[in-house]
Amino acid sequence: MDKTTLLFVGSFTNKEPGAGIHVFAFNNETGESALKFVLDSITNTSFLKLSPNGKYLYSVVESQMQYHGMVAAFSVDSINGKLKFINNQDCGGRNPVHLEIDTKGEILVNSNYTDPSLSVFKISTDGSLNECVQILRFKDSSIIEGRQNKAHIHSSNFSPDNQYLFAHDLGADKIRGFDFVITDRGETFLQNEKQIKMKPGSGPRHFVFHPNCKFGYSISELSGKITAFSYDSGNLGFMEDYQSYSNEQEIYRAADIHISPDGNFLYASNRGPEEDSISIFAINQVSGKLHLIDHEPTYGKHPRNFTIDPSGKYLLVANQDSNNIVIFKRNIKTGKLSKLEQEIQLMSPSSLQMHTYTKN
Repeated sequence: MDKTTLLFVGSFTNKEPGAGIHVFAFNNETGESALKFVLDSITNTSFLKLSPNGKYLYSVVESQMQYHGMVAAFSVDSINGKLKFINNQDCGGRNPVHLEIDTKGEILVNSNYTDPSLSVFKISTDGSLNECVQILRFKDSSIIEGRQNKAHIHSSNFSPDNQYLFAHDLGADKIRGFDFVITDRGETFLQNEKQIKMKPGSGPRHFVFHPNCKFGYSISELSGKITAFSYDSGNLGFMEDYQSYSNEQEIYRAADIHISPDGNFLYASNRGPEEDSISIFAINQVSGKLHLIDHEPTYGKHPRNFTIDPSGKYLLVANQDSNNIVIFKRNIKTGKLSKLEQEIQLMSPSSLQMHTYTKN
């Protein structure tokens, strides 16, 4: 059986129609990439999400505009590395910033930052999006003037058991938990909100569950800290905070967070102005506690998003402001990163997704 790994790159297009999504074939032996497809004449496709089976790609469209954005659905031609537009839907607010799909690939949840809300969509069997079935809007604030004057939903995550959703409110310093309910009639709802309060001025941004389903980790943009939680049956329990940057900063802009497929290492991206880096932590499999291993520069500016390839051998970083994607070889045993010579050059890369396809 032949296998092909595809890399999907979403980008900001300076608020004008442009080359929003690029598709590359990624070589798992060399780390090299070959451009296969460019989706042009589309605006600010700044966050992408693949369906669990890799057959469909979803993108926010027209983020950071002064009107409602959209969520678009595409089918993936894995043999030729191309995308085909299926449909799009109004996302119910301004500035969609994140998409999450449940483990069954049936429900998509969009996070709106400027109009703080979650919008819920049912995915049809052909990958298309139905009209929004629920919008939850939020009002709240916290202590940092200008950044936390109101709620800002930056992302959401389904729990590993697919029974709960956790939304990360940067503006209110809260993680908002919901029961994920599917009725006998097939209707889907988020309900029974409960709030996990973060430390004032944290600004929770992104989150990742550990593969063993016992722990979760939040990256807070405004404090530059990673928070470790225990997880059990919809409950997150605070464990410990860890500084993600190598040195104290006047302004923190921590961004993304991921765990290696084997569950042994956690990585987080730190954006300047003084430090653009990836922090590397070892994870204690029993306690869930973190131990700092290293900080690796991203060889570019503003590492908004990064990803670990499905094999776990590579880590790719999208440096938005320096227009480059840097490729690192990942040491499976130590977790450390080694930069490869090859880079991908394209304008304002902001979101990376990868999937390995098997050809029978």
